[in-house]
Amino acid sequence: MKRILPLAAILLLAGTPALAHRLDEYLQGAIISVAKTRVDLEMTLTPGVAVFPVLIADIDTDGNGVISAGEQHSYVARVLRDLSLKLDGQPLALRLLSMEFPAIDEMKEGRGEIRIEFEADLPPGGSKRKLTLENHHQSRISAYQVNCLVSRDPDIRILSQNRNYTQSFYEVDFAQAGVPWMPGAGKALGTLMLLLFTWLALLMRR
Repeated sequence: MKRILPLAAILLLAGTPALAHRLDEYLQGAIISVAKTRVDLEMTLTPGVAVFPVLIADIDTDGNGVISAGEQHSYVARVLRDLSLKLDGQPLALRLLSMEFPAIDEMKEGRGEIRIEFEADLPPGGSKRKLTLENHHQSRISAYQVNCLVSRDPDIRILSQNRNYTQSFYEVDFAQAGVPWMPGAGKALGTLMLLLFTWLALLMRR
């Protein structure tokens, strides 16, 4: 289930310069897209020629020169275990949407990209929120890069982005219009009004 983003959406906010693909690094790029009720995380993983032997041993576990469907799922599960996505400090459950693995020969030449797409539901909350991503997958040989897309929803506005030096830690603050000033405020106000009308009815019956 691979979605193609429109050209206008591929404008990254406050992005850092793209990392050159060095031969001795496993380049892990991540793009975040925020909507009202969900967040998408698209990852592109590109091994350099020098680190290919380390990586392929972790993926092609039977060493037969073919990445089977089972090996693909097992590797994506390991990537997922090394990710942490939180909203306002609370963990979010990422779900796999799609994955695409290149031929081993392409990876051996440093041209092959592993593409993985995850999604997670966003629980309701306040008008200003903080999304945090941590990536510790293959940290010994990896270089990371993270950015957030301009939201296609006009009610979502990205406020700021912060990263550590390696970009293994990333956080984005965003604002969402049309959110009640306090979660559950509408329900609480309705309950209060009902109690008030009940109290007035009792007073009038006296």
